[in-house]
Amino acid sequence: MKRLLIAMLGLALLCSPAAAYAQGFLINADGKCCVPLPRPIIIIEPPYPWPYPWPYPRPVPRPQPEQTYKIKELKVDANIDNQIAKVQVSQSFVNTGSQQMEVSFVFPLPYDGAIDRLTLMVDGKEYEAKLLSAKEARKQYEEIVRQNKDPALLEWLGTGMFKTSVFPVPAGAERTVTLRYSQLLRKSDGLTDFTFPLSTAKYTSHPIEAINFRVRITSDTKIKNMYSPSHEVDVERDDNKHATIKYEAKNKIPTEDFRLFYDAAGGKLSAKVLTYRPDKDEDGYFLLLASPDVKAAEDDEPAGKTVLFVVDRSGSMSGKKIDQAKQALKFVLNNLKQGDTFNIIAYDSEVESFRPELQRYDDASRKAALRFIEGIYAGGSTNIDGALKTALNQLNDEERPSYVLFLTDGLPTTGETNEAKIAQSVEQANDVRARLFTFGVGYDVNSKLLDKLVRENFGQGVYVRPNEDIEERVSTLYNKIGSPVLTQVELNWEIDALDKDAHKIVNRVYPRDNFDLFAGDQLVVAGRYKHAGDAKVTIRGKVGDEKQTFDFPAKLSKKSNDDSHAFVEKLWAVRRVGEILDEIDLKGKNDELVDELVQLATKHGILTPYTSFLADENGNVRDLAANRRQASSRLDALRAEQGQGAFAQRSGKQSLKSAERAAAPAADGFFESDAFGAVPGAGGPRFGGGGVGGVGRPAGGQAGRAGETEAAEAPRQRLFSVGGKTFYRQDDRWVESSVQEADEKNAQQVDRYSTAYFALADKYGERIAKYLAIDAPVVFQIDDETFYVK
Repeated sequence: MKRLLIAMLGLALLCSPAAAYAQGFLINADGKCCVPLPRPIIIIEPPYPWPYPWPYPRPVPRPQPEQTYKIKELKVDANIDNQIAKVQVSQSFVNTGSQQMEVSFVFPLPYDGAIDRLTLMVDGKEYEAKLLSAKEARKQYEEIVRQNKDPALLEWLGTGMFKTSVFPVPAGAERTVTLRYSQLLRKSDGLTDFTFPLSTAKYTSHPIEAINFRVRITSDTKIKNMYSPSHEVDVERDDNKHATIKYEAKNKIPTEDFRLFYDAAGGKLSAKVLTYRPDKDEDGYFLLLASPDVKAAEDDEPAGKTVLFVVDRSGSMSGKKIDQAKQALKFVLNNLKQGDTFNIIAYDSEVESFRPELQRYDDASRKAALRFIEGIYAGGSTNIDGALKTALNQLNDEERPSYVLFLTDGLPTTGETNEAKIAQSVEQANDVRARLFTFGVGYDVNSKLLDKLVRENFGQGVYVRPNEDIEERVSTLYNKIGSPVLTQVELNWEIDALDKDAHKIVNRVYPRDNFDLFAGDQLVVAGRYKHAGDAKVTIRGKVGDEKQTFDFPAKLSKKSNDDSHAFVEKLWAVRRVGEILDEIDLKGKNDELVDELVQLATKHGILTPYTSFLADENGNVRDLAANRRQASSRLDALRAEQGQGAFAQRSGKQSLKSAERAAAPAADGFFESDAFGAVPGAGGPRFGGGGVGGVGRPAGGQAGRAGETEAAEAPRQRLFSVGGKTFYRQDDRWVESSVQEADEKNAQQVDRYSTAYFALADKYGERIAKYLAIDAPVVFQIDDETFYVK
C-alpha cells in the first residue's frame, strides 16, 4: 500500500493523481509514482455592472474531480507565557472514499525556532513524531520536489519540519488529529512574533468548513501593542497582563500564514516601530504601533470631553431609520461619563437643540435628554448647514477634546445647499478643532460633501448601507472614541546625525493630521523615511488638561535582509492609494496623481474600480501610457456626488485610507459593495482568497494536469502577490511587476528541477523559496539579478 505524506494538517487517501484533491499536500513517498500537490479551483467572477465594462465574460466553472474526503474543522489554540508558546492544533476530517487510507503527517515549522514537546494524537492514540532540523528538512523538501515534479514544498525551504509514522484511516471514518508543540518565539524590533503556517491549507480544492484561532497571552509586565498584519482579529483584554486574540472563518481557503505581534512594557504609553527597506537607495517604509495603558482611563479620573450629536429628522428618515437613530442617541447618552458635556441637535428644515448651550452630564440631564429623544419624529426638509453651524457655535474651549457625531440620510435641500459653501462655512465655524464624524445613511447622501467635511474637520466618515443597523454603526464608533487618553497627538522624529526637522526624516505619513488616542485603542501609523540609523520618536499630546511627552527608540534600517516585514510597504501603499483617491475626489485630477496611482497599483497589485484593468488578461501591464489613460477615464466616476455608485466609491476610499493591514479593504468598501461587487483578488474562495491584489496561488500546475481542455476552459487568474512581490501573467509565464522588458531579455534562465535550480534554492534559501514554489514559469528579481525559472 502506498505511503503518502500530507503537509500542514492534511490527510488524503490513496487514489489516482487525477482524483487526488485533499487538504494540504499529497505526496507519494515510496517513489513508485508521482502524485502532485492539489491546487484550488480558481474562478474569477466579474463585479456587478459599473460605468465601464468588465474585461471578462462570466466564467464557466471547471468541473471538479470527485472529492474523496471532507475537512470539517481546523482549530488552533495557543497559550503564550512570556515568549513561550504552547500550541495545540486539531483537525477533524471524514474519509469519504471506499478504501482505507494509510497516511503520514508532515508539518512545516513556522520558522526554524526552538520547538520541543512534539506529540500527535489520532482519536486519543499517540503516534511517534520525528522533528527534522532545517538542514534535514531542506534535503527532504528537495527530494520530494525532484520525485513529484512539484515545487510547492520549497515554500518552506530553510525551516524545519516534523513527520509522523504511518497510521490507517478506515473508509467512511471520521478522525480528529491533534498536534501539540511548544516553541520559543522570536522577537522583532521589540515585538514578540507568533507565526502559524496556515497558508499550507491553500492547497485544498475545497474550502475548510470552520477555522478557529484562539491565542491567549500572559505576561509579567503590561501587554501594550497587539497587531496582526495577516488577519482581522478580535482582541479581548481581561486586564493589563492578560489578553485573548481570536480569529474565525467559515468555508474559506486560507492563503496567508497567521501572524501576530505584541509587546509588553511599563508606562502609560508604548510605541514600537517596524521598518522595511528593500532598496537602500530609496526611501524606506515604517509602521508605528502605539497603545495607551488600557487601565489608565479607569484608574485615573477620566478626561472630560464634549460630545454633540447632530441627527437628521427630515421626512426621508421616517420609519425604521429614525427609530434606529434614536436608539443610537440613547446609546451615546447612556455611555457618557461624569465630567463630560453634551448636547443634541435635531434638524429638518428647522434646527432644534435639546438645550441652548452645552450641558454637564449627570443623572438629571441624562433623563431630560432621553425625554427629548423620545419626542424626535421625522418630517420636513434637510438643513445641513444650519445644523452643523448651530452645533459648532456651542463650542468655545479649544483645550477640551470635542466630538461631533453628524448623521444624515440625504442632500441639503433648505438653507445653504451649495456643497462648497457648506464645507467652507463649517470649517470656519470649527475654530476649536472639533473632530467631525459623519454617518452617511443610504445611497441618497451627498457622499462628496461628507468626505469634504471629514477631511477639513479632522474626523472620519462612516457609510451605512440601507440594510445595516444605524445604532450598531454609531455604537461601534462611539465605543472607540468614548474614552480619550491622549489628545491632539503629534509625532516627531529625530536622528542623532541630523537636525530636528522631521520632514527631512519621515514623509507621507498616514494618518495625516494630529489625532487622538483612546483607551483600548491602538494607533497604526504608516509612512516613509529617508535616513537610516538609531532614531528617537517623540509622541506629544494632552492627558486631561496636561501636556505630556513620551520618547521611544526606533531603528530605521538601511537595508532589509529579507521580506519578513514586506507587509509594511504594502500597507503604506494601500493607504497612499486611498489618499490619492481622496485628493483626486475632492480637489480634482492631475497627471502626477494619476501616474502615482497607476504606479502603486501596478507594483502592489492593488485593484480598485479605477485600476481593475490590471486584471485584464488581454492588457499589457507595462504599457503605462495606456494604463494611465484608462485610469484617468475611470476616475471620472468620482464626479458623482450621490447615488449607489458614489456611496460605494467613498466607502471604499475610506476603507483604503484607514486600512490596518494590506488585505483589510477587501472586507468593505467597493471591493464587495452593492455597487461594484467582488473585484478579483478581494478575497473569498472564488479567487483562492487573499486581500487587495489577491494573495493566492497562480492558476496552473494542477489545472494543466487535469487536461488541456479543462485548462483552456478555466478562467485564468491575472495577478497574485506573494511575499513582497506582485506577479502578472504574461502569456505563459508569471512576471514580477518591477521587471522591465530589458531585464527579462537578459534574465538568467534556469530549468526547473535542474542542478542549477536546486543550487539557486541552496544559495538564497528562504529569500527565494516562495518564488521557486510558484508552479509555473516565473520571472523575478533578487539582489538586482533577474531569473527566469522555466
